Formats: sequence, structure tokens, C-alpha cells
Amino acid sequence: MSNSSSISHFLLLPLADMRQLQLLHFCLFLGISLAALLGNGLIISAVACGHHLHTPMFFFLLNLALTDLGCICTTVPKAMHNSLWDTRNISYSGCAAQVFFLFFISAEYFLLTIMCYDRYVSICKPLHYGTLLGSRACAHMAAAAWASAFLYSLLHTANTFSLPLCRGNALGQFFCEIPHILKLSCSKSFFRELGLLSVSACFLFGCFVFIVSSYVQIFRAVLRIPSEQGQHKAFSTCLPHLAVVSLFVSTGIFTYLKSPSISLPSLDLALSVLYSVVPPALNPVIYSLRNQELKDGLRKMVLNAFQQQ
Repeated sequence: MSNSSSISHFLLLPLADMRQLQLLHFCLFLGISLAALLGNGLIISAVACGHHLHTPMFFFLLNLALTDLGCICTTVPKAMHNSLWDTRNISYSGCAAQVFFLFFISAEYFLLTIMCYDRYVSICKPLHYGTLLGSRACAHMAAAAWASAFLYSLLHTANTFSLPLCRGNALGQFFCEIPHILKLSCSKSFFRELGLLSVSACFLFGCFVFIVSSYVQIFRAVLRIPSEQGQHKAFSTCLPHLAVVSLFVSTGIFTYLKSPSISLPSLDLALSVLYSVVPPALNPVIYSLRNQELKDGLRKMVLNAFQQQ
């Protein structure tokens, strides 16, 4: 039996037991990381440098790209290090830092909710778009998303690591995550953290309901557009966001709400990779494939870079 004061490190879930598979996972994570860094970096550069992309939709997309970079840099480097050097260790302070910086995942969810509101206003209330989503309003909404995620993470990190841990130091996840740390606690204040998680779940569920109800209104408005070309244009602006939300929310919901009877280490590992590692690499691809303005901005930026050389 041990408590949190005597724990100097945690043991993360290994991605594989065989050395060849560990190296394969390292290469896969390296490829995903490079793809995420390149894709999100290009989006940030294109939106920042392209004046024609200084609109609310691309402003929120820039913020989304920043959260994607934060997500990939929080979870993947340590997993790659452990796979390469055949170890499972992460220090106590490193685990706390990883839990805190997972606020990028919360910020991404909040930003996806705001982006849904942007799509709703642009399609259902186009005449009020400039009023409801002016530059100041967009800055305030983005700041609220970042601040809420920061406070959410700070509260949970401080509360989680104040709990005495007396059930070992092995985590059933390849990165430090609050539910897996709580399984090591034997304190009565454990229920306090569960209460905080319940409140957070209600808040996140409220965002989910807002997203669903907004898209119901959006689809109704799109189906009332008389021209087929107008419908196609409206759908094309929504499909990237809908695809990103579906991937992010569906994997997260299934991970935390699935029955314990189907909880297998390999399945849990695959789901955690799907909601924490894959979206940062796929989001730039989804948005750039369906958005002609963004593709034009990226093409112009690349051409200018070659011309300057």
C-alpha cells in the first residue's frame, strides 16, 4: 500500500509487448505527429497570412488548429519515447502536467460548439451574420472557450492530485487521464472528484445537445433553399465541421459510456487513440479537402514561398 506522497512515477499502459510492434507503434505515431504538425501548421500560416481568410469561420479554424497541435504534443511524445526505449514510466510531475495540458481536448470541444453556432448563423440567419459574429464577438467566444478549458483543467488537476493514491501506480492508459488516476484513489474525497466529473459531463452534454439542435435547424434551412446549387454550397460548408464533430464526439462518448463488460485493453487503447491522436491529423485534411477558399489560400502561400526563394 502506498499513498500519493510516496509515488514518484506512474506506469503507463504499453502500446505493445513485442519489440517489433513497439517500434511499429513508434513509427505510426511519428507519422501521425508529423502529419498533424504539417497540416495544422499550414492552416495556421494560411489563415494568418491570407487577408481574404480573415473571417469568423477561419478565425475559429485557426484556433481549432492550435488546439490540435496542443493535443498531439501533450499525449504523443511520451508514448513515442516509451515505445522507442521500451519503458512505461512517467514521472509524477510529468503525469500532472499531462493531465493539465489535456485542457486542449476540452478547448477543442468548446471550439467545435462555437463553430457550430457560426454555421447556424451563416445559414439560418445570414442577414444578421455580421452583427452576431463581429470580430469582437468572435474574439470573446474564442477567449471564453480557452478560459473555460483552462479553468476546467486547473480545477480537476489540482483536485485529482490532492487525493491520496493507495492502489499502486499502474494506469490503464497510454497517457495520464483523470478516470484512470481516480481508480488508484482510496479516499472519501474521491466522490468529490466524481461530483466534479458529473457536473462537467452535464456541461459537455449540454454542448452536445446544442450541436445536435443547431444542425437540425441547419438542415431544415438548407432543404428550404430552392436551388440545388445553393443546397450543395450550404452543405459543403457544414460537412467538414460535421465530420470532425462526429469523429471527436462519437469516439469520446463510446470510450466513456460503453459497458464495462466490453472493456478490453486493446479496444480501450484503440478508442483513446481515435479520439486523442487521430483527429489532430485528420482535421486539416477534412477542412482543406472540402473548402475551396482554404485550398486557394494554401496554394497561394506555397507559391509565394517558392517565388521568394
